[in-house]
Amino acid sequence: MPLRDIFIALLVPCLWGFGFVIAKPAMQELSPILLNGLRWSLTGILMFWFFPFPKKLLKNIIIVSILGCTIQYSLTYSGLNLIDAASASFLVQSEVPFGIIVAYFMLGEKTPLKNIIGIIIAFIGVIILTGSPNLEGRIIGVFILLSGTLIWSFAQVLAKPISKEIGGLALTAWLGVIAGPLTIITSFFIEGNTYNQIVNASFNTWAIVVYLGIIMNIIAYSAWYHLLGKHPVNYIMPVLLLFPVTGLITAIFLLGEKPSTYSYIGGLIIILGVGMILINKMKSSI
Repeated sequence: MPLRDIFIALLVPCLWGFGFVIAKPAMQELSPILLNGLRWSLTGILMFWFFPFPKKLLKNIIIVSILGCTIQYSLTYSGLNLIDAASASFLVQSEVPFGIIVAYFMLGEKTPLKNIIGIIIAFIGVIILTGSPNLEGRIIGVFILLSGTLIWSFAQVLAKPISKEIGGLALTAWLGVIAGPLTIITSFFIEGNTYNQIVNASFNTWAIVVYLGIIMNIIAYSAWYHLLGKHPVNYIMPVLLLFPVTGLITAIFLLGEKPSTYSYIGGLIIILGVGMILINKMKSSI
């Protein structure tokens, strides 16, 4: 992988991890699904002017937008809203073992023994993490967030061929065009009070929406889809290990959270299991 692509790959989880955590205080004024809808709407409004209408791929893009944007982020943000951001940053790493499982059933990829062991270790870490005092009585939030990571893994498999054909920027643009309005409509029917939340949101909340829509989507997601279309998934997946590091630092220093010992132990075990999977995949693809 060229040095420039390595730098881009390392930048993505840093931007994602920071954005994931700062989304939590925004949910004090904007409900989770609405926040997600505004984020993707901003992305679509700013980007769609620059790319031709993807008529041939529209059906596939709609599927990815529904799964990977509307449903996935609605679940992930709803889960984040119910648990502390530090624990959520670790739990999101479940997307990697979930990705292995999805690839096995969808693509028929054989799963080496090391990967199976890594998956087991990662989920042991999840079990330990759910025993954290920080998550006591919040198992529903954990379940919702893990459901989102599973759907994210599924959506990435579907997004790869689209990104390879039209590029990461164009894919991000049209995902925003479709997912943004759809998610806001979903918020209206599920969460309600949509208009009042929008007009009463503070400057800080709108600043977070701008970060999520521009930095996390236009820059980070476009870069991710660019790399996803250009390189084997095995080459770029290891960078996701930086996500919980960035998320944890942000949660501690920006939100003032104090993760419990369970959080650190469970989180480290999750990273160990994920690391076994990714290192094995890197070796098998060289």
